[in-house]
Amino acid sequence: MVIIIGIVFMVLGMIVSGRLKSKFAQYSQIRLRNGMTGAEIAQRMLHDNGIYDVRITQVEGQLTDHYNPLDKTVNLSYDVYTGSSAASAAVAAHECGHAVQHAMAYAPLKMRSTLVPAVNVATNVMNFANMFLMFGGVYMLSRGSSFGNMLLMILIVANAALAIFSLITLPVEYDASNRALKWMETRSIVTTGEHDMAKDALKWAALTYVVAAAGAVANLLYYVSIFLGRRDD
Repeated sequence: MVIIIGIVFMVLGMIVSGRLKSKFAQYSQIRLRNGMTGAEIAQRMLHDNGIYDVRITQVEGQLTDHYNPLDKTVNLSYDVYTGSSAASAAVAAHECGHAVQHAMAYAPLKMRSTLVPAVNVATNVMNFANMFLMFGGVYMLSRGSSFGNMLLMILIVANAALAIFSLITLPVEYDASNRALKWMETRSIVTTGEHDMAKDALKWAALTYVVAAAGAVANLLYYVSIFLGRRDD
């Protein structure tokens, strides 16, 4: 069952990710009226929010853009950093939205950062557990052995950590997008048409996190259902 759940959400993730890449490619072809690059937009948004201690850097890859709270850097991919399009504006402003969250100590962002060490451990546990389950571990979970009970509890705790992290990520991502869109509109960075394209691109980016969260919750519920089924036996 866990394999089926994984396949279902992997396929959904691929569909959403493919749609996101398609939207980004489409909106990357439409040059902004003001001609500003993603790096320039990021700098403007940071300064408009009174943030002067965050650096803007260029990183390799496509859609690898992210904000790093540890060294206070907004890291933009080449297409976003140098691009002057609705897509580059959306992504650059979104990542700066995270910098604004960090500056104002946005509670969900702080919670997510606090959970990172636990999530790293949980991810390693799940990688090991998945290999075990592939070699007959599911049968052991269905039995009432002490080892099976221990493994089940470990899986529940690990999946709970991953699910909580994924769920907390949702308001963090949506809030960053809302901040980006509101700022671009208020400061007249984009036209109405460009704003609509930026909003659409960010919508598909956010859906990737929705799928990930749904998958994490589904896995957790699966193992919890096994645990509750044992109690009823």
